[in-house]
Amino acid sequence: MTGERLQGAHAEHARSAADGRTRDAVVRLLLERGPTTAATLADQLHLSGPGVRRHLDALRAEGTVSTRDAPASGKRGRPAQQFLLTTDGRARAGRGEHGPADLAIAALRRLGAAAGEDAVRAFARDRALAMVGAHREHIESGADRADKARRLAGALTAEGYAATSRGATTSGAGEQLCQHHCPVADVAAEFPQLCEAEAEVFAELLGTHVQRLATIARGDAACTTHVPAQRDQGPGTTKSSSAATTTGGAPENQGRQVV
Repeated sequence: MTGERLQGAHAEHARSAADGRTRDAVVRLLLERGPTTAATLADQLHLSGPGVRRHLDALRAEGTVSTRDAPASGKRGRPAQQFLLTTDGRARAGRGEHGPADLAIAALRRLGAAAGEDAVRAFARDRALAMVGAHREHIESGADRADKARRLAGALTAEGYAATSRGATTSGAGEQLCQHHCPVADVAAEFPQLCEAEAEVFAELLGTHVQRLATIARGDAACTTHVPAQRDQGPGTTKSSSAATTTGGAPENQGRQVV
């Protein structure tokens, strides 16, 4: 009987370990893809529908995953449900960053109090430049703007931002650069200068204005930056780029990058 109980304990441990690995895979996929339906997750992970929902239910119960209705598709019936990571889920995916975030917030508060807002903005810009500095030559050598955006996404991924670049929804409208993870989101929620500086540096690297459409710091699923399509330039014209600036006005516009 003792042997049977021992075998049962080993089997339970093995099942628990397998479940943990599968749930880690679900979290990683949600980090990379953003809001995703259960059907897509099941297809990507080669799981059955009931199987993936069992893991999603467990992740929801522990506060790692939440749900929302998918954007309207024009079809009748209830909208599909998408699953996305919560703040705790992002911390789990990013190896837990709350402690360093608290320290960084305290340090920036102190810097702002001692040296003013310009010092905070200068720090944010130095950080953004350092983040992509090692990749600058590779990015700027891209064949065109779309290629540069893809190279920038690769550089950001190498720095821990799980970034992708794809064509905008409207054909010919340019590229959408998406950062599905942000190690400094908790800090940027209080100090949007970090987001502003990133957009400024992106504009300089890509040689064009950019528009920040969404940020994780504001509660969006990803940091999304629109990169306009490159137009053919006539003889004698020169490229120009301008730094991104932050709009003022209503609270919902705070932190948006517009140039």
